[in-house]
Amino acid sequence: MTTTDPQARFLTRDDYYRMAAEGLFTHQRVEFVGGEIRMMSPMNPAHAASLQLVARALESALGKDHCVRVQLPLRVDNRSEPEPDIAVVPGTPRDYRQHPTTALIVVEISDTTLDFDRTRKRELYARAGIPEYWIVNLPDCRVEVQRVPLGGDYTQAFACDAAGTLASLAAPHVPIRVADLLP
Repeated sequence: MTTTDPQARFLTRDDYYRMAAEGLFTHQRVEFVGGEIRMMSPMNPAHAASLQLVARALESALGKDHCVRVQLPLRVDNRSEPEPDIAVVPGTPRDYRQHPTTALIVVEISDTTLDFDRTRKRELYARAGIPEYWIVNLPDCRVEVQRVPLGGDYTQAFACDAAGTLASLAAPHVPIRVADLLP
């Protein structure tokens, strides 16, 4: 008698939307990543405050020619449609009657999901060619920056603590104080 391991069945985006239409996620925060439906943890006050601060800072830095999308879907491939905390795309909301497939910068506010954001999310955004990925690391009071995607990962990485400043590649001439992104 031979044995085999159970096989995983990964969902497609169409499967995900059918399940949502059937009401399977009512009153739940979920995210579709890598063919899997991920339950999202409740948002604590520090996460909520940082989310608003980052959105405000990026809106100010990038101006009206860019749309700062807060916790909205980003259609990166057929098996992933994450809802990053922040995704900055060119244009206005009316330019996106369909979810965007890329962004200039994606930001995750991270406290309880730090490991996931540093691994699965980083790889997902790099494979999608997102030029810049920031993790606002709440426990360590810093921002971790990943840039220049190549071969499914980022080739440049650095971190700025609360005393530092950084600028997005989309607006390199506009410095943002890291302290302004933290609650």
